[in-house]
Amino acid sequence: MRAKSFVEQVKGPTMSNGAATRVRRSREKILAAAEAVFLQHGFLGTNMDVVAEKAGVSKQTVYAHFKSKESLFIEVVEAMTSGAAEEIGEDIEDVFGERRVEDYLREVAIDQLTVVLTPRLMQLRRMVIGEVERFPELGKSLYINGPMRSIKRLTRACDHFTSVGQLNTPDPEVAATQFNWIVMGAPTNAAMFLGDKGIPRASQLRAHGQEAVRIFLCAYGVQSLF
Repeated sequence: MRAKSFVEQVKGPTMSNGAATRVRRSREKILAAAEAVFLQHGFLGTNMDVVAEKAGVSKQTVYAHFKSKESLFIEVVEAMTSGAAEEIGEDIEDVFGERRVEDYLREVAIDQLTVVLTPRLMQLRRMVIGEVERFPELGKSLYINGPMRSIKRLTRACDHFTSVGQLNTPDPEVAATQFNWIVMGAPTNAAMFLGDKGIPRASQLRAHGQEAVRIFLCAYGVQSLF
């Protein structure tokens, strides 16, 4: 069961909508400030006084919203991972209509590469890996909100395009997993090990996404269609 946020805990019949809005905005400011500080300094190097100063609130206000540095860290990571998934559209049920499989896969591949391969999210990934022993649930959260969401979405797509005769995927989940890592594997590793300089340019990401689709369709496409 999800723990109640500070807004939910304090909002009662005597709390006006304006007051609730101010509390929510305060929380959002703290999360934004904490994200910047954690990404720059990591968990151990982050000081709650610095977070409070950057957010423009008192340290007491920070602790009123978040009981500890650990709970603030967890919320920052979960907000960033779920936010990336929402930006890609992985929580939205795809409407395939008359779309051709190569057009759909190309769009998904380029969207994933563009959203995920940013300095901000690569910093997040490095930070979570560095803290996985201290916060094992965060590694799990990053995996569930990242690759697993993508694979589930692609599994539905593989199942659909197989049913309409554009793909031949005996096991849609296996095919979806393979496509996800054909798309994400090499560029993600480059960005992880080489830092911001390892993130490909937009034109390179588009070319890589298109090539990933070509390779996947060589394995699973119904050849008479291409």
